[in-house]
Amino acid sequence: MNILLTGTSGFIGRNIAAALAMAGHQVRPVSRHHGFDFCRLLTEDDWAPHLDGVDAVINSVGVIGERGTQRFVPLHTQAPVALFRACAKAGVRRVVQISALGADETAFSAYHLSKRAADEALRGLDLDWFVLRPSLIYGRGGTSAELFMRVAAGPWVIPVLGDGQQALQPIHIRDVVATVMKCISLPTARQTIDLVGSETIVFSEWLQRMRQAQGLPRARLLPIPFPLAMAVAYLARHMSPLLQPENLRMLQAGYRADAQPFAQFLGRSPLRVQSPLFFSDVASEGSCA
Repeated sequence: MNILLTGTSGFIGRNIAAALAMAGHQVRPVSRHHGFDFCRLLTEDDWAPHLDGVDAVINSVGVIGERGTQRFVPLHTQAPVALFRACAKAGVRRVVQISALGADETAFSAYHLSKRAADEALRGLDLDWFVLRPSLIYGRGGTSAELFMRVAAGPWVIPVLGDGQQALQPIHIRDVVATVMKCISLPTARQTIDLVGSETIVFSEWLQRMRQAQGLPRARLLPIPFPLAMAVAYLARHMSPLLQPENLRMLQAGYRADAQPFAQFLGRSPLRVQSPLFFSDVASEGSCA
């Protein structure tokens, strides 16, 4: 198949691209590194020339924090919606949208609301669509995972948000990619799927496991009161897209969903968290399942 893949140079996109290539598909990459500016692809006509000969579209564009010209609405809503509508006009029926867990009726952050708007637009079109809503994704090369790994590797203590009991269901990048690969080949579509790990882990334990994966012993926790953490994030928000007050609010809310529907779709249980998985991705050899 000829597959147009947006966000090709990102963590999710480059792993999807690797899997598609290994399966013999032809990838038409769309990313800043390939000379595309999503902020200039806001109409159906902007996308039409790029859909010639395309059999399927996968949208994996996403930013966790706004910075410079990288804004949620054009990147997560306007450009994807224009792409989806262009697909409907061009007859490209199979579309896979990488959204986010929490982009539903409970959404409160600008990040989740911008994702949800694109999801709803896609679901309203006469296309063979999939909306995938992954939880916290980890694996080699993941920006947020690498940040948490650095936090976990502190010399004396691990700082945690509040009591550190925020519930997470992390999912490995290989399970995300396996789901995408299944989506492009299934005869039935029009499904919204929450991609979550089979194990619920509180945030403090997640950092401890990251610490152990780096060969370090468990450490004491340093609880950071939520108001103080928010104040620090507000002051540091220009240093990194990840250091945003709204991201702390999302973490505080947790990331959980019923894992059984995802396991049924995948045909197996999601990968359980093991130390080697923190340093592996789709291109890694062997299996940690």
